[in-house]
Amino acid sequence: MDYILQVLTLAGINLMVVLGLGLLTGFTGLFSFGHAGFMCVGAYTSAILTVTYKIPFLVALPIAGLAAGLVSLLLGRLTLKLKGDYFLIATLGFGESVRLIFDNIEPLGGARGFSAIEKNSTFLTVWIICIIAIFFMTRLINSRYGRNFKAVREEELASSTIGVDVFRTKLLSLFISAVYAGIGGSLYAHYMTFIKPINFQLLKSTELTIMTIIGGLGSITGSVIGAILLTLLPEFLRFIFNWRMVIYGAAVVILIILRPKGIAGGRELIEFFFVAPVIRFIKGKFRRKDAGEGGQA
Repeated sequence: MDYILQVLTLAGINLMVVLGLGLLTGFTGLFSFGHAGFMCVGAYTSAILTVTYKIPFLVALPIAGLAAGLVSLLLGRLTLKLKGDYFLIATLGFGESVRLIFDNIEPLGGARGFSAIEKNSTFLTVWIICIIAIFFMTRLINSRYGRNFKAVREEELASSTIGVDVFRTKLLSLFISAVYAGIGGSLYAHYMTFIKPINFQLLKSTELTIMTIIGGLGSITGSVIGAILLTLLPEFLRFIFNWRMVIYGAAVVILIILRPKGIAGGRELIEFFFVAPVIRFIKGKFRRKDAGEGGQA
């Protein structure tokens, strides 16, 4: 039971980051391979605050998110005007640069890592934070800002002609996405109790991007499904030992072939589980009933 809770806790931590990445990639149309870098900033910020300065975890958590967000503002100012794949390449370089910087800061342990972090990321704590994060993300996507994100994703030029500030919209999306990743990094640090820069290498960014795509771009439900499924899948395959990652990779490829738009396919929970069609059916019944009564009158 403890093992299952640990895996689900890790799934929640991944979900936190994937929610932010889903906003940037799925709703704004900007692909990133640098979110492990934002996680790294959040993880080390939280570790320094709690271990060195004895600041409570729940205070350090939002500060870690804001630290990653501030770094994203600097990155965004420099890179968001790049077109096409150039932004993607810039984020890849950013992620690796962050890792190498922490790799060479000896007071923080350098390549040996940072230890003695208190284990505060329990199953309950992580999932309460995830639920709050999902609620906030849902409200954001359904707000004016969410509509601006989608407009920029669909057509930047048309968005600018109707009054949307494309650069600021992208920068806001990157900032919120990085805050989520920073909080995810903080949760990760207080789950593992020991962090090393290599924990946040390109492989981690790639894994997070795959979770986002497999779940379904442009869908909060897809982010939840992708993060949980691809965190649990390697654990289910653990008994296969050497073949585990081969089968994991094959499963990912098969999912992409069968569901090119992701498992959720851009839909949300209410549509994905066929609740919306049922509601429409019931409403249709009532409309026909009302029309019949009106005709008889």
